[in-house]
Amino acid sequence: MSTRTLTRIVALATGSALTLAACGGGAGDGGDAGGNGGGGEEDPIVIGVSLPLTGDFAEPGKGVQRGYETWAKVVNDGGGLLGRPVELKILDDASDAGRVVSDYESLIAQDQVDLLFGPFSTRLVVPASRVASEYGMLFVEPAAAAAEVFESGFENIFYAAPAIAPDHYDYLVEHIAAMPEDQRPKTAAVAAMDDPFAQGTAYGLRDGLAELGVEIVVDEVYPPNATDFSAVAAQIADANADIMIGGTQYQDAVNLILALRQLNYQPRMAAFTTAPTNPEFVEAIGGAVDGIISPTGYAVDAPYPTNEEFVAANIELHGTPPGEDEANAYTTGQVVAAAVEAVGCAEQGDCQQQLIDWLHENEVDTVVGTLGWDEAGRPNGAHLIQQYINGEITIVLPEDVAEAELVHPKPEW
Repeated sequence: MSTRTLTRIVALATGSALTLAACGGGAGDGGDAGGNGGGGEEDPIVIGVSLPLTGDFAEPGKGVQRGYETWAKVVNDGGGLLGRPVELKILDDASDAGRVVSDYESLIAQDQVDLLFGPFSTRLVVPASRVASEYGMLFVEPAAAAAEVFESGFENIFYAAPAIAPDHYDYLVEHIAAMPEDQRPKTAAVAAMDDPFAQGTAYGLRDGLAELGVEIVVDEVYPPNATDFSAVAAQIADANADIMIGGTQYQDAVNLILALRQLNYQPRMAAFTTAPTNPEFVEAIGGAVDGIISPTGYAVDAPYPTNEEFVAANIELHGTPPGEDEANAYTTGQVVAAAVEAVGCAEQGDCQQQLIDWLHENEVDTVVGTLGWDEAGRPNGAHLIQQYINGEITIVLPEDVAEAELVHPKPEW
């Protein structure tokens, strides 16, 4: 994390948290999911959000929704933000880039929301961030790590996670580089969704391995709506690559793994983006998870000061421990709340630039660690590397925080 000597604010998961309204899925739907906590009769601070609650990104989109809802509950139970309850107005963009633009335009211009939270996926965050920039609104987002997100010249966007996509596997590349040469993978197969985040993460690992002399024997891209992975799986199985790299979201990873298993392809190492951290993943692929690797910006037992409260609140509200999607959404709330409390305002207009300026100059303590950002909104941290060991996903890198040693070669699935 950054070593800059900056003001560090413990973001508001321990002391102030949000009253939730509007956790429903349909555009324009309202509904109170929280209660006003200690906010009294003050007018609420309304936060506008568009999320993919249906369509290609529905599974992680709902995880982000849960994280926002948990943050809202914690804030409102703690007395609100600036002493006011907070209300979430959530619209369903159906995983459609055109619709996410109209959603944010409506939230800002028609509904006159005070603040914005970002959606899920690079494909939705990029167009949404343009809308927010046009209106001069702070735009903290939980799930768009592709490099292109930070190449538009916008000063208002901040990514609420430890690292951008090309850097997610840095610890794994370092680990492979340190392995005895006769144990390193010699060949790699890559299959990635046509999605900036999925490709960015996979290609960061691919390119790092290529620099180590690993031969890339398969390098395929498939559309976001792909369901039949038999042809891609056949290429990978025929090449019999030592390491399988999946630039995946969720359902595509499940379908690809099932197709690879049917062909009895047994890689010595297998790395998939995002999907392994989903709570449904183990059951979805029939339990054959041991050895699968995935980067993550969050761990349930992370020792950060606000994390214990977050985990407890998420279990209370949703019945399960949080995953990475929930954590990055919760972190988004913490980042915005820290700026609001420090600056002392939360509304459209000049306040937004003050919030943006404050985040460029300060760091925020969150459930994923201490976050600071460069001038383009890139966080300056690193992702943990997790691996399934005996059916449980476990931190294996970096070594100073590892719960177990990385298992290599991968057990058969």
